[in-house]
Amino acid sequence: MKLKSTFISQDIDDTRFLVPVGGEAFSGIVKGNSSAAFIVDCLKTDTTEEQIVGAMCQKYDAPRSVIAADVHEILEKLRSVGAIEE
Repeated sequence: MKLKSTFISQDIDDTRFLVPVGGEAFSGIVKGNSSAAFIVDCLKTDTTEEQIVGAMCQKYDAPRSVIAADVHEILEKLRSVGAIEE
């Protein structure tokens, strides 16, 4: 899976914004924190949910189960707006 090329991301202060730039049914803005930004960055290349969880476990000091749940929740939100190619 990876981020669709029709979505661009931009950081402003400590917030990541994800915006569709053409032809998408979703026409809003997705706002996320640094963890969400990390996930979006991982999605810039083809990856899996498990690879994202592993990368986050290396970066953040939190239980794997908590990280996995957070990654899953963010990926589901991105899927719901059509931002991910499976």
